Amino acid sequence: MTSLAKIKPELCISCGLCAVYAPDIFDYDEEGILLFKEEPEAHQQFIPQEQEAALRKAAGKCPVRAILMEKLAD
Repeated sequence: MTSLAKIKPELCISCGLCAVYAPDIFDYDEEGILLFKEEPEAHQQFIPQEQEAALRKAAGKCPVRAILMEKLAD
């Protein structure tokens, strides 16, 4: 099953947890605000199945819920 990750950069407080738990998915801009590593301008991105556990962990640890995860049927 594929997942769709959505981010809300306006909620980000630059705590760094998303990059700790999902460094292949998330990164930060020069101001320390959350963005997708592969598509910095995007606010949503499909996440490969092998990275879903990292996405789930990062979303669960985000203190301001700036990361959302949706499961999509294949």
